[in-house]
Amino acid sequence: MLLLGQEQDKETKLDRNELEFQLLRMQNDMKQIAKSYDVIGVDQTKDDNLVIVYKSEQLDQCKIMINDCESRYDGWDFSIDAVYEDENTLHIGDIKGPANKGYGSICMHYLKETASDKNIPTIKGDIAKRDWGHVDRLIHFYEKHNFAIELDTENKCGKIEWNDF
Repeated sequence: MLLLGQEQDKETKLDRNELEFQLLRMQNDMKQIAKSYDVIGVDQTKDDNLVIVYKSEQLDQCKIMINDCESRYDGWDFSIDAVYEDENTLHIGDIKGPANKGYGSICMHYLKETASDKNIPTIKGDIAKRDWGHVDRLIHFYEKHNFAIELDTENKCGKIEWNDF
């Protein structure tokens, strides 16, 4: 029994040390990121890693990016690129980065928040033929975020749409 308690103490110390390390890294990275981008949040992944969420808006483009504080900032670790199609629509052009880390859900939350802040009620996007190899994962992702999905399985493409009504 005593051995189990010692192992738990050791694990707690490792977790605390890792968190302290991520906080120090986050402070340094935040300074670097804020020089060029709008920092819009700090969040936590499903693996409990701290991430800095930041945004770039130029002309009609909006890019929501994540820096995982587990490693030193050297550009974004994940991004959602979108275009302001018109005053009512934000169109997702691309989602880039590793899957299954929770980054997409965090970025989607902030993309929806950005649309809401600008009174944009609709976010749209396309599922392209190049995405067909992981279309099941995309369907799961978009359904989780309350998007309507329309698939054309014959042509291996589709459309997604979210409305904030």
